Amino acid sequence: MDENIDVLLSETRSFPPPDAFARDAHINTDAIYRLADKDYEAYWASAAGSLEWMAPWKTVLEWTPPHSKWFVGGKLNVSANCVDRHIRTPNRNKAAIIWEGENGDRRTLTYWDLYREVQQFANVLKGLGVQKGDRVGIYLPLIPECAVAMLACARIGAIHSVVFGGFSPDSLRDRMNDAEAKVLITADGGYRRGQVVPLKRNVDKALVEAPTVKHVVVVQRRQGGFSDLFTEMKPGRDAWYHELMATAKADCPPAAMDAEDVLFILYTSGTTGKPKGIVHTTGGYLTGAATSTKIVFDLKDSDVFWCTADVGWITGHTYLVYGPLANGATCVMYEGAPDWPQRNRFWEICERHGVTILYTAPTAIRAFMKWGDEHPAKHDLSRLRLLGSVGEPINPEAWMWYHEHIGGKRCPIVDTWWQTETGSIVISPLPGLTATKPGSGTKALPGYFAELLDSTAVRIPVGGGLLALTKPWPSMLRTIWNDDARYVQTYFTKWNNRPDIYFPGDGAKRDDDQYFWILGRVDDVLNVAGHRIGTMEVESALVEHHAVAEAAVVGKTHEVKGQAIAAFVTLREGFTQSAALRDELKKFVANKIGALARPDDILFSADLPKTRSGKIMRRLLRDIAEGRALGDTTTLADPGVVSALKSQYEEKEG
Repeated sequence: MDENIDVLLSETRSFPPPDAFARDAHINTDAIYRLADKDYEAYWASAAGSLEWMAPWKTVLEWTPPHSKWFVGGKLNVSANCVDRHIRTPNRNKAAIIWEGENGDRRTLTYWDLYREVQQFANVLKGLGVQKGDRVGIYLPLIPECAVAMLACARIGAIHSVVFGGFSPDSLRDRMNDAEAKVLITADGGYRRGQVVPLKRNVDKALVEAPTVKHVVVVQRRQGGFSDLFTEMKPGRDAWYHELMATAKADCPPAAMDAEDVLFILYTSGTTGKPKGIVHTTGGYLTGAATSTKIVFDLKDSDVFWCTADVGWITGHTYLVYGPLANGATCVMYEGAPDWPQRNRFWEICERHGVTILYTAPTAIRAFMKWGDEHPAKHDLSRLRLLGSVGEPINPEAWMWYHEHIGGKRCPIVDTWWQTETGSIVISPLPGLTATKPGSGTKALPGYFAELLDSTAVRIPVGGGLLALTKPWPSMLRTIWNDDARYVQTYFTKWNNRPDIYFPGDGAKRDDDQYFWILGRVDDVLNVAGHRIGTMEVESALVEHHAVAEAAVVGKTHEVKGQAIAAFVTLREGFTQSAALRDELKKFVANKIGALARPDDILFSADLPKTRSGKIMRRLLRDIAEGRALGDTTTLADPGVVSALKSQYEEKEG
């Protein structure tokens, strides 16, 4: 089957790096690309050399497709690289984590504070019988103890598995059972939009059917607050974090870990309904995390870096904890929602803490657009010097809004493409070197080899096709926990004649400048009258209309065209839905990218179904458009959005 994708949307705006930014940037020449292309193993060896190793590696890479081993024989400790080496420098008293709770609580941990707490909690885990290779679950609100727990596990060689605090008891149970976790770390509760999320109650429900968990450590989120209401401690199993820490020794030497020892398991949703436990190892993962943090964000010692992701996602692992801390950075961590108690909360935080680098999701950016320009305009954002985008592809108009209203037209934007499976950023501009285009991730970073292929693995120089990674990279997943056959089947069988090529599942296009534009999941590509159309292009056309804040499009069965386009649209504030606006939007898309992309249906919605990491669940929208029973909604941020949409769509069709 032809899997080339039609290219409909053209974007010609280009933004070179500001002269002053480029002059002071870590990378402002393309020599790094030439070096990596010439000998990429040597490039990665040099990158790994910036870490602190306890024993040198013997071999940079062993590649037996589809399995790789990096820095074979080398030994290091992730916790020591993120904490210990900084306390031997003047950075020992530098802020490592600036934390703000949704309710206004604030704490700052220096690298010295982190050094002491991580060692103490590592000793707590040892006291609970945790040994190297044991799995430890982490189910917390976004508080500093998340980072402490992750680093404490890394310190003693335990494998952590973080579960986002918004997940249900059933989701937590399934993940703990698959990992066979021995200990679970949680809190009495956390804040979300002014409400208390009852984490400990969820844990109690989950553990009814999770027999491997023998101990639960409970962080008291708010001292003297809601613990009595939300926490029932089970004798012999449950213990308070602060009580265990009070008697723990403050000295725990870091274990020497093999580069290929497992660092963590992170579960991501799978098409089968069974979560996939993505396995990342120690040396390669940290090399990718530390290197990309430094070069993609042009990280300087003076920066205040805010990655807005939760640690329950890979973005939070790599760019809130491991990458920045390995570089000795100061990180902002915020517990709550971006619109609580007011819609200017993010900009208030940026101003108060002097944030210089902001890394957030297109979903959030489109929400900010919807809420209005006046909210960021109230705040001094002049200290921002770099902006980043992560998650779904960013629409060009959302990119331009971010550039103008948040970056003041002076900040480079790094639009990054990567996945839980890749561990670190793969495609991104280098902000002191790359001329950016709104909506394009530009090119693969040095040391990564991204290609655009057709269904027979033939390279597509310009046009639309399938994104592929043709060489292994250090931070790539090693397998799926307890299911290597699924690992091979999911990622390395797209091209049967090339089992060495990794398929991420995304379609993309490449322009005349060899820039990549991610078009979305291949599963979401529309097949309209013989044309394969990427969802991102139709959605971007809709978002260009002055009334539209966000859009998601899916295909529905059509007896003539094969598939027709159904669009779900959220309007900016100040606009109201009407039949006239619906017709106007259909014409707008047809004029912008062609009549074949004209939506047959447009449904206005106050919100779209999204996962708790902000990704639009087009699978559920397809179920609605096709009139099918809804699939699994347990990972949604707000399941009520789907049922409301379904009722509205059925009413329209009726």
